[in-house]
Amino acid sequence: MARRGLGWGLLAGGLLLVALLAAAAFIWRDDILRTALDPKVPYQTYTAPPTPDYAKADAWALLPARPGEIAADAPAADVFFVHPTTYDGGGDWNAPVSKAQAGQMLANVMLPNYAGPFERVGRVFAPRYRQASLYTRLTLREDAREARRFAYQDVRAAFRQFVTAYNGDRPFILVGVEQGGELASRLLQEEIAPDPVLRGRLGGVYLIETVTPADLYGPGSLTPACQTRVQTGCVVAYATVQAGDREAGRMLLERAVVWNSVGDLVDLDGRPALCVNPLLGAQTDDAASERMNLGAANATGLEWGVRPAFLKRQASAQCQGGVLKVSKPRSDAFKSVGRWSDRKKVSGYNIFYADLEADAQARLDTWKLARLAQR
Repeated sequence: MARRGLGWGLLAGGLLLVALLAAAAFIWRDDILRTALDPKVPYQTYTAPPTPDYAKADAWALLPARPGEIAADAPAADVFFVHPTTYDGGGDWNAPVSKAQAGQMLANVMLPNYAGPFERVGRVFAPRYRQASLYTRLTLREDAREARRFAYQDVRAAFRQFVTAYNGDRPFILVGVEQGGELASRLLQEEIAPDPVLRGRLGGVYLIETVTPADLYGPGSLTPACQTRVQTGCVVAYATVQAGDREAGRMLLERAVVWNSVGDLVDLDGRPALCVNPLLGAQTDDAASERMNLGAANATGLEWGVRPAFLKRQASAQCQGGVLKVSKPRSDAFKSVGRWSDRKKVSGYNIFYADLEADAQARLDTWKLARLAQR
């Protein structure tokens, strides 16, 4: 009997230990998974992947068949699109542009959902670049900031190739999403805003899921925040959190880093963030109800150029304290799915798909009318 009691005791103790370990793994799962993505090499001794050549087609995720020629049926504008994070990390601080898994997510998820809204507006140019890994967005370490700074040189090189070899004197729209929005915001400040010729061709700027300081886009700015839907050369920027989740909004702003005047990434440090409501096309704290939502879309898995089905009136949106508070979508088609790392990236759907498409088209139409009036 004593042996049987000892056996049951050992079994119970073992089960309790397993339960405690499972509970600990659940509680600290984010830390465990985040640590697995750490390259574990100082950035100063890290060897970056090979530099992409933007004169070659394989350096672009999206590129017209004859980018230097304008076909008779081509849209009247171009779109320079900087994609969000698709590479998790673990092996590299910055992903090689040939990374298969990151490229698959880019093609299947990010381009259909976030470049797709601009496909009817203009020819889309989307460079591959040595993106900073997802890990660099989960930590504020200096190594991570170095990796995020490093990615900018590729985006700048791709944009210069776009301007000199492909765009000609056509109007263009700048779009960046999450990491891509961070890089596009610097591109706007350093390459576009100071150049009156480029600035004059700028139909609009979209910094999607991007925290950027509002003081850079005030009324006196060369590229101000959009105040109406028929304003051109202005900036639409927003970063979303679910309505009612105050903690998420606070954490988003506290962990945000932005560019300073010498190209370093520094803490937002209490500066107000820019929020332009995509349902209203304006920088305002006014609430936009669900009925104003022109169409959400889950375009994941669709081939490029295939138009997704739209679901209208899925979510309301309101800028509050520098973040865009969005209500929970009505449809089950708009739920976060996939691995832990996938859920840390931007959503695999776009609540504002049709709204962004209509907004960009309205700004481009206004730009064309203004150009005709000048002739």
